Amino acid sequence: MLSDAVRIQLADELEVAERDRVAIDPLVSRYAEIDVVDSYEIQLINIRRQLAGGAKVVGHKVGLSSLAMQQMMGVDEPDYGHLLDSMEVYEDKPVEASRYLFPRVEVEVGFVLGADLPGEDCTEADVLAATVAYAPAIELIDSRIKDWKIGLCDTISDNASSAGWVLGPERVAPADIDIKAIDAVLTKNGSVVAEGRSDAVLGDPVIAVAWLARKVASFGVRLKAGDIVLPGSCTRAIDAHPGDSFHAEFAGLGSVRLRFS
Repeated sequence: MLSDAVRIQLADELEVAERDRVAIDPLVSRYAEIDVVDSYEIQLINIRRQLAGGAKVVGHKVGLSSLAMQQMMGVDEPDYGHLLDSMEVYEDKPVEASRYLFPRVEVEVGFVLGADLPGEDCTEADVLAATVAYAPAIELIDSRIKDWKIGLCDTISDNASSAGWVLGPERVAPADIDIKAIDAVLTKNGSVVAEGRSDAVLGDPVIAVAWLARKVASFGVRLKAGDIVLPGSCTRAIDAHPGDSFHAEFAGLGSVRLRFS
């Protein structure tokens, strides 16, 4: 494990990289001893700094929620990051691509919680009971690590590579749709660039949300009413450049747009 001083140093590096949009070398290539606990503590250092500056936590995202991504990273569980109100982007306002280093978009079925979730004992049934609606979502991901050459501890330290999120206007109650069978199509500038289905997320996105509730409980955090949870992508991530326009269509759930200037 890393010392507190080194954790703070690495949090500083990531903070400066995001602010100045100058990527840094992978943490794992410089600190072979870094582990998952170190990485979540580094993430939390920067989250606490943003909260001290006035930001608010409005939810969480789950990463590495597909078997393929877990195998690529050599892990057997997902990871997570925080969603802050300052990270929200909007359908009707183009996002400045220059705000990011290597932006990409992912297509997700968002969960809107209507009640608090249990912690260590959270089950899939608890998640379904607490979820007031599903919503079409796009997550904007980015990496403050050079060229997306990341290991597990790099992405966890870097807020699970999260940078922004947008929800479409539609809301569908869990009883009205099969969460495991929502087909999703992503177009970029009018051309289809990715297709997938909601069960790409651990076979059932509800499993990812229950895992998240249990995981964050170990850090003294609870998922609460009003929170947004992004459980993982239905499709592969797609690079975003200035002028790109994305549209994600979800069968039975509606759609969401995101444009870059």
